[in-house]
Amino acid sequence: MPYNSLKELPDGVKDNLPHHAQEIYKEAFNSASDEYKEEATAHKVAWNAVKTKYKKDDNDNWVKK
Repeated sequence: MPYNSLKELPDGVKDNLPHHAQEIYKEAFNSASDEYKEEATAHKVAWNAVKTKYKKDDNDNWVKK
């Protein structure tokens, strides 16, 4: 199921990722969802896309690399 807006993202994404990272997650998830048809795979792809641009800092916050 593709996400139409950031408000639809899972709480774990909305509550932890900065706005730009949420946009990356949504776009990657939607693309992977179309390609793989597996929700679990789409979530993995989306997290990996976020991790290419963001990392967790010492306080466990997501920050740009």
